[in-house]
Amino acid sequence: MKKNNPIYFDNAATTPLSDAVIRSMTQVMTTTFGNPSSVHSFGRSASKILRTCRQEIADLLDVESRSIIFTSGGTESNNTALKGYALANQHKGKHLITTAIEHHSVLHTMAYLEERFGFEVTYLKPIDGHITCQHVQDALRDDTIMVSMMAANNETGDLLPYQEVAKNLKQHQAIFHLDAVQIIGKVPINPKELGIDFLSASAHKFHGPKGVGFLYCGGQHFDQLLHGGDQEEKRRASTENLIGIVGMAKALQEAYNNMTENFQHVETLANTLITNLSDSNYYLSKSKNSLPHVINIGFPGQQNGLLLTRLDMANIAISTGSACTAGTVEPSHVLEAYYGKESARLNEAIRISFSEQNTLEEVQTLTEELKTILGVSNGI
Repeated sequence: MKKNNPIYFDNAATTPLSDAVIRSMTQVMTTTFGNPSSVHSFGRSASKILRTCRQEIADLLDVESRSIIFTSGGTESNNTALKGYALANQHKGKHLITTAIEHHSVLHTMAYLEERFGFEVTYLKPIDGHITCQHVQDALRDDTIMVSMMAANNETGDLLPYQEVAKNLKQHQAIFHLDAVQIIGKVPINPKELGIDFLSASAHKFHGPKGVGFLYCGGQHFDQLLHGGDQEEKRRASTENLIGIVGMAKALQEAYNNMTENFQHVETLANTLITNLSDSNYYLSKSKNSLPHVINIGFPGQQNGLLLTRLDMANIAISTGSACTAGTVEPSHVLEAYYGKESARLNEAIRISFSEQNTLEEVQTLTEELKTILGVSNGI
């Protein structure tokens, strides 16, 4: 197998930094080292940059700057929203609703609330390949205080009915938390207008740095998870990661400035991949209502671990599912929820995830390598 130039198709796991993001971080790294909480000139300079970044992100989401809480990423944002709200408001009820296809930072947090604090959680499973707003409505009870749902699944790209769910919950005491990690920067979203109470985001999913993210809070009371200083208006103690926040703000601005063009480019990449494989035996684990950025594809009789290894030997990076479960022997909980524990898809499916930085030439190389591995001799 020939060795190609490195090709990266695992953007649902993390994305490379853009040049502009690197420049923005380098600038603040070399000129502004002060603690934003300090009152001297060094601290004031850092604090001004922090306020500017917060306002820039708030403007992109069309929300108030105070509603943006800086965190270490999607996992902390999810934990803060779920634990923080549930524990602060358990006097209203102890029933929570989520889906069985959520990221483990939601599923494991829900399990923690069940085991340690006696909450009852309803885990909605796909029916006929879909999770609908009606499923949420049917699960609501008088003591339900929160519904948590991802906007787009990180393994299949499927879009969940978050807009409809948010609208319907306006007539219920339950608040709505949206894990928007896979959708922020790809499509526009206005949490305030939609009626979303909490929204989680992570910078490294839209070409920003790792270790930084934000939580949008629409004014709901919640318990803080980190105790210490008075940062983030006493909602999240710890000195802010100024360098990472600057990179995140720049990355999100870039994503919004080029959103339509980027989306169309990724759509072309995804369509080209499927067209190139039209003479191969494959199946897709993907609904019609999904992002083009994630292709979950399987080849009958082909073990996904072997495909990943063979492609890696050819210098092409793909995955078999969430990066947060890499190295484990557990099958995808997402595909299990869709197709059952005995489905061959759990051991056959691979995830190919695109960003606007990928090219048609890279897709061509990927399909050529896949066909070589699969033993398809005719040309693309």
